[in-house]
Amino acid sequence: MKKVYIETLGCSKNLVDSEQMLGILDDEYTLCDEAQDADIVIVNTCSFIHDAREESIGTILDLAKLKKDGHLEKLLVTGCLSQRYPEDLLVEIPEIDAVVGTGNFFKINEVLKNIESGSKEKIFVESIDMLIPEDLPRILTTPSHYAYLKIAEGCDNLCTYCIIPKLRGKYRSRKIEDIVEEAKDLTALGIKEFIVIAQDTTRYGMDLYDGPKLDVLLDELSRIEEIKWIRVHYSYPDILDDQLLDGFFRNDKVINYFDIPIQHASNKILKLMNRRTSREDILEITRKIREKDADSVIRTTVIVGFPGETDEDFNILMDLVQEVKFDRLGAFTYSNEEDTPAFKLPGQVDQEVMEMRKDALMSAQMIISEAISYGKIGKTYEVVIEEVAEENKIYVGRTSYDSPDVDGVVYVHTDKAVEIGAFLNVKINDALEYDLIGVIAE
Repeated sequence: MKKVYIETLGCSKNLVDSEQMLGILDDEYTLCDEAQDADIVIVNTCSFIHDAREESIGTILDLAKLKKDGHLEKLLVTGCLSQRYPEDLLVEIPEIDAVVGTGNFFKINEVLKNIESGSKEKIFVESIDMLIPEDLPRILTTPSHYAYLKIAEGCDNLCTYCIIPKLRGKYRSRKIEDIVEEAKDLTALGIKEFIVIAQDTTRYGMDLYDGPKLDVLLDELSRIEEIKWIRVHYSYPDILDDQLLDGFFRNDKVINYFDIPIQHASNKILKLMNRRTSREDILEITRKIREKDADSVIRTTVIVGFPGETDEDFNILMDLVQEVKFDRLGAFTYSNEEDTPAFKLPGQVDQEVMEMRKDALMSAQMIISEAISYGKIGKTYEVVIEEVAEENKIYVGRTSYDSPDVDGVVYVHTDKAVEIGAFLNVKINDALEYDLIGVIAE
């Protein structure tokens, strides 16, 4: 059997697509861990912002060299970049044998058979609003104790800076019973932690049922005995109401970890972004969360340099960040994307100004993060062990309040051997700006 390798770029939703492609191809191909060992390479790309697009193109060009040198037979490109620029990719990088859209990635086996048969067809891009089939096979590429659980495709929010609706289609929720069934299947493989994802988890169910049903889904997932932690990503603030919040707080397995991308705090900029929220709404939501559970973690992302952002607008954002004291914050400079409503807005901000604002914001957040980290000294947290730093000396793990790849870690000092994937109580005795240091609690 020929050997296939998939290189995944971009978000966790892309990762799930890649895992399903691996599952689909597993019966007829040998899956390998390195591009250099493969006969066929698939690059699952991102095209959300300029930097992601450049990374995708750079990766494709690197792999195209392998094909030029005779190490590869076929090079395929899937994901958002191929959905957005199929013809351009084929013209600019002739080594590409096929481009596959986001709406039909699950037909990857058919595409491979087509191009291996000698067909001259190279563009396989179908409707982005079609339903993704249930019961797709999936091979996990995450560590053995956690997995991402995608509950919907697409997005209806139409933020003016965002290209995602044009690349992923309208919002399409999966049925509760299908999601629960997948979770049960994955727990049979040893999965203990689920990270619930969609472009907007708070809108889950609005297209299928009589309103948002994230809270109901969390109830159903919490009934699965083998699950230990349930974490939710991408909760938009505009409909994160009391009903949905209760879905977190009434279920012990659901971590009180709120990933709420506010994007800005100036009401003027929020309106220009077509964000259906306000500075006052953001303050009210964060207040409610912390009143219900003072130990809740609130994570957010913000964009600096959106067209029309003045020093006054930026200062409003800075003031809110210092007032709320988000536990986690990521800042991005605005990326002016073609085919978005914001592309032609007046008042484009100079890149140098954007970078200065981003640096100022992250400097302020570092002070906040350091204070939060030092406030955890003396406390004990349950930690999942994920990596060996020094055998029988230092291990690396995460608390339930830390999501993989985007949040901090815990350095666990011990003179004992610890199993990867073990959940242990760790007492924190020191801290860094974003990470914690501790020992296994007696």
